[in-house]
Amino acid sequence: MKKLTLYFLRFALAASFLSAVADRFGFWGEVGSPGVVWGNFEIFKNYTGSLLFFLPKAFVSFFAWGATIIEILLAVFLVIGLKLKETALLSGLLLGSFALSMTLTYGIKSPLDYSVFTACAASFALALFAGGNYQK
Repeated sequence: MKKLTLYFLRFALAASFLSAVADRFGFWGEVGSPGVVWGNFEIFKNYTGSLLFFLPKAFVSFFAWGATIIEILLAVFLVIGLKLKETALLSGLLLGSFALSMTLTYGIKSPLDYSVFTACAASFALALFAGGNYQK
């Protein structure tokens, strides 16, 4: 059961990262379609800018692309199981930074509604379990 749980955590987190990336590039549909948050990269970039309100606007594109590339890499590493403990830890840190930025910008309801804290906790649990630090 533990092994199955680890696979479920890995693939659920990877699917979440890839779904968010797919939304940024319009793979889930156009802006305004049911379930679509961004629909294109420009809207995602604007959203990133709102989360990073404390940085100069010149950095927004860098961080939007950086987050996208990191999410793709983390998803791939989660699927293939590469450096699983480290990948899960980095996933948790990335999701934690998203949750913090969302909370500071939009309030606590936003990251709760999008289950960012849950995904963050799942990432840290995966890092813990992947490292063999659990009781049998």
